[in-house]
Amino acid sequence: MKKVALHDKTFVLFIANADIQTAIDKVAQKINAELAGERPLFISLLNGAFMFTADLLKSIDMPCEVSFIKYASYAGVHSTGEVAELIGLNVDVKGRTVVILEDIIDTGITIANLLKELEHLSPKTIKIATMLYKPNAFKEDFTIDYVGVEIPNDFIVGYGLDYDGLGRNLKDIYTLEK
Repeated sequence: MKKVALHDKTFVLFIANADIQTAIDKVAQKINAELAGERPLFISLLNGAFMFTADLLKSIDMPCEVSFIKYASYAGVHSTGEVAELIGLNVDVKGRTVVILEDIIDTGITIANLLKELEHLSPKTIKIATMLYKPNAFKEDFTIDYVGVEIPNDFIVGYGLDYDGLGRNLKDIYTLEK
């Protein structure tokens, strides 16, 4: 599909699924190389990162575990600037290599909050992997270790990302029509 209509907005194709999969393969190769010999714990942020997590973990070639947490920071097409924890961490991270999996990092506020929480739990190391990164929106001071695709500061949907609940199921990524 070249265009999709969700609620009151129209979105146009931005990143095709084949390109998404290529980016995920690149991230998986880097994780496999850098974390060889480890048994990482992947922490996926719901709801958006579920597709990225599923596709990425299929290409991870080491023993690993996965857990899910849920934070919310968006209303409509804008970040609220506030982060609410909806489902918290339920695994012990002490002494573990942790890889946070995020669908998109824009301002970085959500990950910054999660990092503060995790650092108090004494993991061995924390790495961050994101499918999408908006460098022009980023306001925090932490390293993103694995980036699938850098994108402009536009609102997007598809491949796990939504607009007020719709669009997560789309296999491609779409941007708001101008």
